[in-house]
Amino acid sequence: MSTPPFSPAEARAARLRLGMTPAQVVAAMSQLGVDRPPEAVHAWEAGAVPPSEPELLALADALWCPVPVLMAVRPGTLREHRLARGFTTERLALRIGMDPYAYARAEAEHHWPGTDRQTLLLADALGLRSEDLLDLLDRGTELVGVLRQAVEGRWKAHVPALADLAQADERRVAGALRTLHREYTRFDERYMGHLVARNDDARLQEIAADRAAWLRALPARFRTLIGHGP
Repeated sequence: MSTPPFSPAEARAARLRLGMTPAQVVAAMSQLGVDRPPEAVHAWEAGAVPPSEPELLALADALWCPVPVLMAVRPGTLREHRLARGFTTERLALRIGMDPYAYARAEAEHHWPGTDRQTLLLADALGLRSEDLLDLLDRGTELVGVLRQAVEGRWKAHVPALADLAQADERRVAGALRTLHREYTRFDERYMGHLVARNDDARLQEIAADRAAWLRALPARFRTLIGHGP
């Protein structure tokens, strides 16, 4: 799973407002079951490495800071809305009566398989109106579809549509798609190279698995590149 959006500057500002040292921060986090050394706080604040989801939630609690402040983005995906409300995937799945694996997969694949009751419970948990949640889910599904078409084909033609769906500047979207298309093309080049060399099936399957993982993380990668992520 990709790391959540995170602002090193906001994290440092929140800690300094409280007058806490990194050691005090990790001590507070350890009470929530997240044990990390003080060096981890230095790394997060320096932007060297972003925190994971559990680390982000524990850090926000330790700093008495709303999670959205540390994310420094306006929630635009189901995952970001979940994090903004302080839910882990397991807790939210339990609250709406859904299998945690099924919920996590729905977030990753941007496809909502929930029942009407689960949808209503999800909207309530996230503090959204049902119609706003459904619009969010629909836009997420459409965004993934257009992104896939863009990286697999002529990406320039999809810039306006993606800029509208992501509510982002077209120049940023164009730059992101150029990068993503180049990354995706490398998978094809690797695959064909090994195919021509007649390497064993295991190597080809490894490349196919790498591409599948890259495609699952595509929406998060896109949002990062256009400046809506870490």
